[in-house]
Amino acid sequence: MVNLIERITLEPDLCNGKPTIRGKRITVQTILEHLAAGDSRDTILYEFPSLEQQDIDACLNFAAQMAGRNFISYPVAA
Repeated sequence: MVNLIERITLEPDLCNGKPTIRGKRITVQTILEHLAAGDSRDTILYEFPSLEQQDIDACLNFAAQMAGRNFISYPVAA
């Protein structure tokens, strides 16, 4: 099991507060978009040499946890 606390970081002054990987300027969103586009893990690790396999696992785990949350939508006044 990947420890998200060690891998996924939230810093208000880094990447506009988006979740990043270990305080680097690589967002979770970026890695998920690469995976969604069909890039292999090896390709991602080649393009981002400072990443590790566990970082990709953490991104997927983070996305799964976010998708499992309940969301409430509020109507917007027109």
